[in-house]
Amino acid sequence: MERTNAQPAASPWWTPHVHADRRPFLLARNRIQAAFRRFFEERDFIEVDTATLQVSPGNEAHLHAFATEAVGMGGAATPLYLHTSPEFACKKLLAAGETRIACFAHVYRNRERGPLHHPEFTMLEWYRSGETYEALMRDCAELLGLAAEKAGTRTLTYRGRTVDPFEEPERLSVAEAFRRYASIDLLASIDRSGATDRERLAASLEEAGLRVAADDTWADLFSRVIVEKVEPHLGLERATILDEYPVAEAALARPASGDQRVAERFELYACGVELANAFGELTDPAEQRRRFQAEMAEKMRVYGESYPLDEDFLAALTLMPQASGIALGFDRLVMLATGASRIDQVIWAPVAETAP
Repeated sequence: MERTNAQPAASPWWTPHVHADRRPFLLARNRIQAAFRRFFEERDFIEVDTATLQVSPGNEAHLHAFATEAVGMGGAATPLYLHTSPEFACKKLLAAGETRIACFAHVYRNRERGPLHHPEFTMLEWYRSGETYEALMRDCAELLGLAAEKAGTRTLTYRGRTVDPFEEPERLSVAEAFRRYASIDLLASIDRSGATDRERLAASLEEAGLRVAADDTWADLFSRVIVEKVEPHLGLERATILDEYPVAEAALARPASGDQRVAERFELYACGVELANAFGELTDPAEQRRRFQAEMAEKMRVYGESYPLDEDFLAALTLMPQASGIALGFDRLVMLATGASRIDQVIWAPVAETAP
């Protein structure tokens, strides 16, 4: 008889004994989601439900979409995509006159699978018309504590790291994080217009002992410092709000009033995990178009593909008021609140694994 070293396949999620192990996480998920809905309702938010199918899935260079098509009665096909975020639709609703909206949306991202990534997951987005993004920081602080409370815990945990969700988050600029954790002067590589200097940043990385490849762009170097030097220090003991990203790394955010080199963008971290991405929203359609075109040119350079622009979205920006908005990975927050080790433990019906 032929011998094999193959391991037996893991039982699927719908196997009763596997479901029994997952069920406490899932019930906690429901409690957290219900509490979050009450949180927004008490603050006069309207919950909205946006379409998944869009003419553009989003225009960020390193996000990958699922493509499909709509076939008309006459047989003609129109390309469509599953959205990577409900952001475009939500901003159109702000243009239509809504002022405070929240959305639990199933979103789809291709080429993503792992302990913290799933091809279909739940994004919680909310928007405040006429309010600054500091209001979103306060929302985040309250929601972290609420998630822990509904999960019956006093700490958020992931892979041995813990955070006190009831303590005020640390607020740290990206430039200060580069100085503190990598001894790099990030802003020295950005001029007053927001343009970046690849060679200057490369020299700083080499001085810090970080790898620099000949074909690395400024954005590649920036990401390397974030991943290797900065992120391991974020969201330990208390949450971190990493604030004031360079304009070149904030395609949908408006420039900061005090320094045009950086933008009104922050990310929320807990236990070293990125939970949310927030903006003081850009409402200049010409500038937004320019940034989207630059992102799609980079996507074509790196991956050999690009996505169309949503012309309705760009038109809606002419009517959209000043606003702040945020996208929070709801499943990830549930993971941290429940102590789950993998995202599929907190999703009721995970997508089946596919071959590599």
